[in-house]
This record gives sequence, structure tokens and C-alpha cells, in this order.
Amino acid sequence: MIIFRYLIGEVFRAQLAVFLILTTIIISQRFVKILADASEGEIPGQIVMSIVALKLPQLAVIILPLSAFLGILVAYGRFYADSEMTVLHATGVSEWYVTRLTLLLSIIMALLAGAVTLYFSPWASERENQLLERAESDAGLFSLVPGRFQHTSNEKAVIFVQEVSRSGGQLSKVFVAQSTGQEGMAGHAIVYAKGGAVAEDPQTGAQMLQLIEGRRYAGDGESPAYEITEFGRYDMQIREQQVEQRRRKLGSLSTAELLQDNSAEANAEWHWRIAIPLSIPILTLIAVPLARVNPRQGKFGRLLPALLLYLGYYALLIIARSALEDGKVPAAWGMWWLHLSGLLVGTVLILRNRAMAQKFRAWLAGR
Repeated sequence: MIIFRYLIGEVFRAQLAVFLILTTIIISQRFVKILADASEGEIPGQIVMSIVALKLPQLAVIILPLSAFLGILVAYGRFYADSEMTVLHATGVSEWYVTRLTLLLSIIMALLAGAVTLYFSPWASERENQLLERAESDAGLFSLVPGRFQHTSNEKAVIFVQEVSRSGGQLSKVFVAQSTGQEGMAGHAIVYAKGGAVAEDPQTGAQMLQLIEGRRYAGDGESPAYEITEFGRYDMQIREQQVEQRRRKLGSLSTAELLQDNSAEANAEWHWRIAIPLSIPILTLIAVPLARVNPRQGKFGRLLPALLLYLGYYALLIIARSALEDGKVPAAWGMWWLHLSGLLVGTVLILRNRAMAQKFRAWLAGR
């Protein structure tokens, strides 16, 4: 039991450390990109953190198998480099026993990964689509950045707002330049108002900018004559109709909805979702024997070839998914052939140093 807790604890800590490091690196890159979009006014700043949080389940789908694989290599590589594994083997702890303990942890991680890929990731993707749809539908309100000249959604006017309330509902000191010409006739108007707000027409879905207490200067731009109008309230349309619903990808469909779709793309997406949790035990069978290093090599002695093997396996998963989408692989085959191939490689690596395998090799050599 002491050996069980020690081995499992070391591997789990290594896997957790790798997961947190990779997550921090990738989410930082995504955060910078999302923040840049928000600074450009493409998405409202109010939903930046929500979008970043919704990216986490989608990133976990990619990071979990890699962290499980690297965690085993790092933990057991240190055991071999420090000769701890040699001592364990001398006391009767075989590599097969170590593999079985590690498989137990990998099955738990596979169940966690299954929950992420089958439920949390599609839910997060759908929720992200809903947030972006709301941001687009409220573009006239949320995209108004104080102190910046911006086009309206219908690109018929330029707006400058000096201040926006914290709730985003009230505007202060609004400047608007709009084109009023029709049928080839030039016409321009400048509007300045002390305040305003953005509202939506419940019947047409058009978005209106409602200005209060201001002046409107209108003219044709060719003659010095212009018209000045003082108003208590002035409404102008900044978006014609509601934004259409964003096109959904298969990754945002729930698993139940995905299983009802009989298309090749849906079948490929389904096999991809179950491939991630299935890959963790398979990668465990490969990682445990690959972690065996000579003390002179150091604990990272086989990290590079192991990473290349992992990248090859992951690339084959992507290729198999594309082949399923294109109908080049029968739907009944799915990705099972790839999982069986990985299982075969892991089994061969595990058995090559066992006594039965050594006797078999000796028997072949003696023939």
C-alpha cells in the first residue's frame, strides 16, 4: 500500500504540474488574442473573462492526454535516473505491477476526459456561441468604446462617445456624423447631444440610438447654408435588423444531438470525442516502458523520442478524423483500427522485457 500511494502520488503530481503549465501557456496566448479583439471593439470587454473561462474545457480536451503521457515519463524517468526503480524491482515490484498501478490512474483520468469531451466541451462551445451572438445583437451598445470614433453597425454614421456608464446603458456627450444624401444627392449632418442610450425596436429588431438635449447641423456640403435644429430627443437607426444566429459547428452540438445525425461529419466528431479518453490508457501502456532510462541518460533521456511518438499518434488521429469526414474510411471502422494499433504497440513494449518474451526471443535465436 505504501508503494501504491508513493507511485500514484508521484505520477499524479507530475501530471498535474504538466497540465497546469500547459494550460497556463495556452490560455495566456488565447487571452492575449481575445484581449486584442476586445481592444479593437470586435467583442465587448464585459465578456472577455467569460470567453476565456469557456475556452478551458475545449483546451482540456487537447491537454489531458498530453499531460497524462508527459507526467508518466517525467515521474518514472526520475525513478530510473535516481535508481529508485532499480531498488523497487529488486524488492519484487515488477514493471507489470507498476504498469497496472499507472493504468488504474489513467482509467480515472480517462473517465474525467470522457466527461469533458462528451459534455463540458460541447456545452462550453455552445455557450460561447450564445455570448458572441448576444454581443453581435447588442453591437450598437457594447461596441461603443469611450473616446474613439467608430462606425455604426450599418456603416451609415460615425459616433464618438466621451463617456459610457458602468452598466453600458447610458451615454454622455455624444457626437454623430451621418450621411443624409439620397438618390445621388449629397447631404451631411452633424449631431451633438448631452446624453443618450441604445434601444431596440421590439417589432423590427432594428437598433436605435436615442439622443437627448442636443443640436443637429445639416447641409448639402456644397453651399455655406446649413440648418440648425435643437431637440429634446433625436432617434437614429444604427442597425437594420437582428443579427442572424451564428452557424453552429458540430463541436458545439451535445452528444445526444450528435448521435441523431447520421452524416459522415457527425460520425467523425463522435469518434473524435471518444478517441481522447480512449487514448489515455493506450498512451499509458506506451509511456511506462519508454520511461525506462539509464541513470547516465538522466530523467529526460527519452523525452524527445517519446514526444515524437505522441505527436505521430495524435497526427494519425487527426488524419483518421479527416478520412472519416470525407468518407474515405468506412463508418463502421471509425478510429478503432488506430486504437487497436496503439494498443498493440503498447503491449509489445510492455512484454518485451518480461520473462516470457525473453524466453521466446532465446528460443527464436536458438533455432
